[in-house]
Amino acid sequence: MASNQASEQVREAVSTEVEAGLLARCLQGDRQAQQRLYEMTMHLVYRLMVRLVGLQDAADLTQQVYLKLFSKLDQFSGKSRFETWLYRLATNEALQFLRKNKNRKTKTLMGDPVNQDQPESERDEQRELLEVAMERIDPELRSIFMLREVEKKSYREIAEIVGIPEGTVGSRLTRARRELQTHLVELGWEGLQ
Repeated sequence: MASNQASEQVREAVSTEVEAGLLARCLQGDRQAQQRLYEMTMHLVYRLMVRLVGLQDAADLTQQVYLKLFSKLDQFSGKSRFETWLYRLATNEALQFLRKNKNRKTKTLMGDPVNQDQPESERDEQRELLEVAMERIDPELRSIFMLREVEKKSYREIAEIVGIPEGTVGSRLTRARRELQTHLVELGWEGLQ
């Protein structure tokens, strides 16, 4: 809950500062403005990367996103929120990486999806099952699932980020949930049968 509150505060700060001309200064090559933009948004991109590609590749891909961001910043038209555009860059980078490394196993890091009253070993086991099940879901479905369930993005925002119609977001989210449940049952997750 505190994490969501902090993320929302950062989003508001980014929106305010972007509107105040931070992007314009970045476009002019102002290194301090670029550093400020990076510092304000890096944790959002990194957190998304950890969830989409795994901890071992998240830092490298986050850096890759910022290289692309600063080289393509002049393409940001302002028709959507800057944060939405940034998430789209990050999601595309993650999906491209996952397609290239299809056969490579990643270890994703999820928030604790289990009851805090359970013994630590049981929570660890369930977290591990969830990570394995998430790895089995198609990367595009996984990204939509993560944007909705973890990042708390609206269907409209997800549609803009992923570049699909809003109605398609709902159907793909349903498929992702169904696949996740199927994989969890196959793995023996208690309480889903």
